[in-house]
Amino acid sequence: MKRVSWFFLVSVLMMVVLAGCGEKTQEDVLEDLGTTLEELTGYKAKATMQLETGNEPQTYDVEVWYQKEGFYRVMLNNKDKDQSQIILRNDDGVFVLTPALNKSFRFQSDWPKTTSQSYLYESLVADILTDQERVFSQDEDHYTFETATNYQNKNLNKQEIQLNKKDLSPVKVEILDAEQSPLVTLDFTEFDKNATFNDDDFEMERNMTGAQLSEPTLASGQEEEMEILYPMYVPDGTSASSSKEVETDDGTSYVQEYTGDKSFTLIQSQADAVPASTTSTNMAEGQPVDLGFTIGVQTGDALMWSHGGSEFYLASSDLELEEMASVARSVYGTTEK
Repeated sequence: MKRVSWFFLVSVLMMVVLAGCGEKTQEDVLEDLGTTLEELTGYKAKATMQLETGNEPQTYDVEVWYQKEGFYRVMLNNKDKDQSQIILRNDDGVFVLTPALNKSFRFQSDWPKTTSQSYLYESLVADILTDQERVFSQDEDHYTFETATNYQNKNLNKQEIQLNKKDLSPVKVEILDAEQSPLVTLDFTEFDKNATFNDDDFEMERNMTGAQLSEPTLASGQEEEMEILYPMYVPDGTSASSSKEVETDDGTSYVQEYTGDKSFTLIQSQADAVPASTTSTNMAEGQPVDLGFTIGVQTGDALMWSHGGSEFYLASSDLELEEMASVARSVYGTTEK
């Protein structure tokens, strides 16, 4: 009898020990994420981002620097189109830099606090912690959360965030549409949670100059045949009414007019750099707008962006910013819709 009791006691103790070494619960992981977020002082990350929002997939290299004082440096580089942009946040404001054109815009903005940001670790963690209807799962190496989103593009309804079990670093993010198809996929290749920075790493001039060393600035007046692009999305009740070429002192612009319930004008012109000895910095009373393939600049009733050797200017007093961004994201067609 004693022998049976002893065996039973040992079995119970072993079960307790094994249970203590078992998989963490969702609550355990959430607590660890909260602690990680509180203790995070800065990081450097690299990822590959693929977009399925246009007529063909586009791939970007993404590099993120973050320092706890609220300093950010996000570089998006499309190697196929030989173009990069930098989103920079420091004590002077928020900047959108286009090194190849030697141009920048400066905002007084609370970016990135107001919307989800798929390439920012703290934004992903915040989305996980705040969504009370999150879905949690785990396998041998990863924790996965499915959460709601707050992206500027409202077609991005949900996201799946995969984290490394060992250190909770980001592994993969898929942003899904209403049909659960991935529109944006990020695969993280590097993540340094203990990164250090130099004093000038987040200064505008230093980043513009440094980027130009690796990406030559376009020569002023550089001419290549411009491919005219058209929006593939037009709001209901609106249609194309006219298109024409306009000659200006700066070259040829192509002007498209759309009229109806929500009229707008789209102007496309050859991208042209300012002289390399100067940097053109404009103060924008608006905000940066994530178009996926590039970062746009919203000012008043207009949205501007650069892509593929062209500069675009979309103006409308009828369109809300979200719908204006939807039109901009669809400007990839080579024939009129």
